[in-house]
Amino acid sequence: MRKTLLIFAALYAAGVLAAESPNSEPTAPALGVPVTVEPPNLTKLQAALNGEQADSVAPTVIPGLFEVIVGGQVFYLSGDGRFVLQGDLLDLDSRANLTDGRRGELRHKAIEAIDEKDMVVFAPEGVTQHTVTVFTDVDCGYCRRMHSQVAAYNKEGIKIRYLMFPREGIGSDSFNKAVAVLCADNRQDAMTKAKRGEAIERKSCDNPVQAQFELGQKLGVRGTPSLILEDGEMIPGYVPPTQLAQLLARGRDQAFEPANPR
Repeated sequence: MRKTLLIFAALYAAGVLAAESPNSEPTAPALGVPVTVEPPNLTKLQAALNGEQADSVAPTVIPGLFEVIVGGQVFYLSGDGRFVLQGDLLDLDSRANLTDGRRGELRHKAIEAIDEKDMVVFAPEGVTQHTVTVFTDVDCGYCRRMHSQVAAYNKEGIKIRYLMFPREGIGSDSFNKAVAVLCADNRQDAMTKAKRGEAIERKSCDNPVQAQFELGQKLGVRGTPSLILEDGEMIPGYVPPTQLAQLLARGRDQAFEPANPR
């Protein structure tokens, strides 16, 4: 219901929906064709976001409404720069969630920019059929459960690539463990030991743990594990190997309920 209200609020703010007088002729909104107009003034939005700069500004299919990307988040801004919405924009004809698709594009682009040398990678011995990138915390229960089955994921043809997301934040014990894993001579062995609760050598080096943690926040990670699929879809929670393989084979339209991230 909340999302529906946001959609109609967006339409109203953009002038697509308006009150009609008894003698007025109804007009159809020009949906489906972006209109080339002057971009909105971003001053008020940036002030509300503590001065953060927009990554991109583009007109939407709704005349007078603009998509503004700030720090990986999708906002919709009225042409005068006064009204802002944050929610899902749905196309009722195609049943497509335009906002969710855009978020997926942004996540895909961000993940593709990361070199595997900055990850902890567990790949199948044979052909890799799918690649899943996982924001993980060394100490989280569901993360440990998932890692205990990493061989089963690999057996399903799924490559697991870990990015670090220490939920307690920068400088926490989990953060330092993540640094030790990425600085280890054998990252895979160190990750497995850390996930078992075993002590590992607390090594330090030039590492991307803070950058990965901040990226996760930017992409909307709120808990661990958080799985990013090849198309940028994010699954917040643990999914067993067989179920994940079935989901990847069928595509993102298959509904399921992952275990809650912790």
